[in-house]
Amino acid sequence: MKQSKNIVKDFQIEQFQHDLISWFETEQRILPWRQDQDPYKVWVSEIMLQQTRVDTVIPYFNNFIEKFPTIVDLAYAPEDDVLKAWEGLGYYSRARNLQAAVREVHEQYGGKVPHTPDEISKLKGVGPYTTGAILSIAYGVPQPAVDGNVMRVLSRILSIWDDIAKPKTRKVFEEVVHEIISKDSPSFFNQGLMELGAIVCTPTSPSCLLCPVREHCRAFEQGVQQELPVKSKKKPPRAVQIAAAVVTDEQGNFLIHKRPNKGLLANLWEFPNVEVDLTIGTEQTQLTSFVEADYDTEVVLDPPFTVIQHVFSHIVWNINVYKGVLTGNIANRDDLKLVSVKEIEEYAFPVSHQKILKEYHKIT
Repeated sequence: MKQSKNIVKDFQIEQFQHDLISWFETEQRILPWRQDQDPYKVWVSEIMLQQTRVDTVIPYFNNFIEKFPTIVDLAYAPEDDVLKAWEGLGYYSRARNLQAAVREVHEQYGGKVPHTPDEISKLKGVGPYTTGAILSIAYGVPQPAVDGNVMRVLSRILSIWDDIAKPKTRKVFEEVVHEIISKDSPSFFNQGLMELGAIVCTPTSPSCLLCPVREHCRAFEQGVQQELPVKSKKKPPRAVQIAAAVVTDEQGNFLIHKRPNKGLLANLWEFPNVEVDLTIGTEQTQLTSFVEADYDTEVVLDPPFTVIQHVFSHIVWNINVYKGVLTGNIANRDDLKLVSVKEIEEYAFPVSHQKILKEYHKIT
């Protein structure tokens, strides 16, 4: 706390609050989750906005709220329906955690989203940022909502040179926000910081001449706004070679597989695929052997027809995609299905496998 006191020493807190909030009141973007202060809608929007651009989120949010307009609707919806509504947003654990937490709110809190930090932060998938966002925006509680966007803005305004890639740095910014947040309008204060980072104080080429709080910005005064925030680089993602196949039966039905309920892309559907090691044989041989052993069936594969690359934060999938024909019966298992061209639209697939299907349709 002493560090935060030193950081905000001689900072005109009240004038900064006034300038930021006044700007937000007049310049804020019209976004669907800002139409009211419904805690459920605020919650859904904040989970969707993690790692995802606003423009991408808007249609997903509208569709999601249309399908699951209340906490009860989401709490007891089939998980496959929830994942389908989330399809393409990525980071699918967010959707599963959101549903689990919403169910807890319905069962433990009578369907009302908790309004204290202790209660809300215990919900699955609700970290410090989401806690602060919901409490400040929906309930007017002066709680910090600090993410990378806010750290970038405040590192420039207050000339904070701590590495924002380090987890401990977030605590520094949370303490700073505790010192400077508006007690009268924490909702507009936090949203103002978020909005400032989204449309003015951007990662590269910040629009300093348009900034409503420029006169408070130490980085601008010192001419170092391009050097902040300090952020050390992550390790490059590990490349993984994968062979996949779009396998159909005589009727043109697709063979699809449901991923395990834990781990990367849990519970999503996919085409048969396996990580390959080119030192022990060809991709085609390894993929054929995998399908026969793991799915207890037989396939004949044609040469690959496309290559898909998909980048995660920690790995890169390089996928060679084959076309195949099913020559045996599939095992009677819940995680294996044969589905028609129409039926496949009802299943949630990761983006990489959506691309596979799209490329397949181009050649058939």
